[in-house]
Formats: sequence, structure tokens, C-alpha cells
Amino acid sequence: MVSLSAGLGAQNEGLTREQLEQELDAYRRVLLDWGSLTRYGSENAEVKLKPGENRVVFLGDEITEKWGEVEGGFFPGKPYFNRGITRQTSAQMLVRFRQDVIGLKPKVVVIQAGLNDLGGVMGPSSEATIGEHLMSMVDLAKANGIRVVLASVTPVCDCTRVLTKRRSPGRILGLNGWLRDFAKSSGLVYLDYYSVLGEGRAMKRELTVDGLVPNAAGYAKMTPLAEKAIAEALAK
Repeated sequence: MVSLSAGLGAQNEGLTREQLEQELDAYRRVLLDWGSLTRYGSENAEVKLKPGENRVVFLGDEITEKWGEVEGGFFPGKPYFNRGITRQTSAQMLVRFRQDVIGLKPKVVVIQAGLNDLGGVMGPSSEATIGEHLMSMVDLAKANGIRVVLASVTPVCDCTRVLTKRRSPGRILGLNGWLRDFAKSSGLVYLDYYSVLGEGRAMKRELTVDGLVPNAAGYAKMTPLAEKAIAEALAK
């Protein structure tokens, strides 16, 4: 346990003891359920299908999950399902894609992934590997008649602790360039969150809780962009 804590400390410079314990607890949960298939399994089973409904699933990490915790909720009144899980990588999202996306029979899926891959949360990950996971998700969606919106990776800042060391602005911009080009060549919709949240190469301090996750003001800027991208996907 001591050596694991020491290793985490090396990767998470600037974290408090309490935050390191939270990191350890998160890794314990991953060992028990790597893809977090138990997270939304029971909720998915209770979803009632409505004919003609423009259902949308948001698949992502903490950027998506925390959206449901802001005041006002997650797209109230809309048939939109939040299937974000904090700390998840694109590989883990691919594992649960059939359960948390296909099983809900949406018209559109909004995929937001890559930030934790770049941060090495589950180990080193290259842009090529991230791309392969995303392409597999897109293939699954298309095979099941689901239209795809690919969301950009969001920026980070060293506002409360050092985040750019693990999630470098250069790699974020590089992956966003790949996402934009892949979306264009594959007939998908590219959703650019980065442009409204970032200033230069960093997250705007007034739009984030901790340098990583947007605050209510940040999500307020993301909402109309997501709605516009969904409408575009539905129109294709």
C-alpha cells in the first residue's frame, strides 16, 4: 500500500492526502469492475422506450458526468441520458458501449473521450490507440443506426493544482485536430467545446471548478453547442 501511494504521489503532484486516498479508492473500484458495467446497468433496464422519441445518449468521463450535478440539471425535459463516468478512458467506454448506448436505442450518441487517456489514468495511451477506440465506437454506432457526434477534448488549467503536466495542452490540441478531421472524413458531427472553454491553450479560470471540470458557467456555454450538434446530426 505504501509503494502504491508513493507511485500515485509521483503521478499526482500537488494532491492532498485526502485526494490521494480518493485516487486509491478509484483504482480499487476499477479492479472490481474495470469497465464500470454495474454503474448504469439497473438504470438502463428501467428505461421505457417511446416511439418517435429523439433520444440522445451522452457517453463520456467526468466532464459529462458532472454536467448532471449543476443547478438546473442535465437538459431538463429532454430525452437525453447522461452516461458519463469520472476517470474513464476511451477503452473503458468502448467496453460499455453496447450496454450504455446501443441498449438504450438512441437516435444520436455524443461521445466525449480522451482527456483521461492523455492523463494516463489507466496507463500510457497514444493518440493512435485513442483513435482506434473511438473508431470502434463509431463503427458500433453506425451498425446500429445511431448518428454520432464527436466532442472535442476540453482544455485544462493549473488553476488549483498542476494538471497540464499530465494532460499537456499540446496533446489536447493534437487529439482535437484528429477528432475534427476524422469527423469530417467520416460524415460525423464535430462538437467543439474547446473553443468556448479555452483561452489560448488553457481553460478559462472563471469557467472551471478545479481546472479540469467545468462549473455551471462553463456548462452553460457548452449546452447550446451540444444542442446545435445534436440537431445537425438528426438532420443528416
